[in-house]
Amino acid sequence: MAEAPRKPLPVPTPETAPYWEGLKRRELRIQRCRDCSQAYFYPRPFCPRCFSANVEWFTASGRARLHTFEVIHRAAPAFAADVPYVLAVVELEEGPRMMTNLVGVAPDPAQLGLDMPLEISYEDVSGDITLPKFRPAGGGS
Repeated sequence: MAEAPRKPLPVPTPETAPYWEGLKRRELRIQRCRDCSQAYFYPRPFCPRCFSANVEWFTASGRARLHTFEVIHRAAPAFAADVPYVLAVVELEEGPRMMTNLVGVAPDPAQLGLDMPLEISYEDVSGDITLPKFRPAGGGS
């Protein structure tokens, strides 16, 4: 019997290393512009609003709201064992949106309300990589 394909892992770059290092420490690190105060995600060396390179990393609260979601029933082979699962876009309390998975809730649209409060959950997928996932606020570990 053939072995299931392995899930691809993110590859940190110099621009994203502080993000991945923070996740390993159970911190959601994102960036903010020192000139216009815009917080943003995904990591990059300049502000997407004003294009300033005067940016800094900070630890976000880990709180978010559900912006949109999709329940995945058919997935790429490496993710087939996980179906059904919830792929979501969450809006962080600090403003940026990020794509993630929801955990700790049934993959049922009746259980998922837009704007529902969420909190971060960390999943160690290898010795080097921790992924941020989100769960309903107050939902345990």
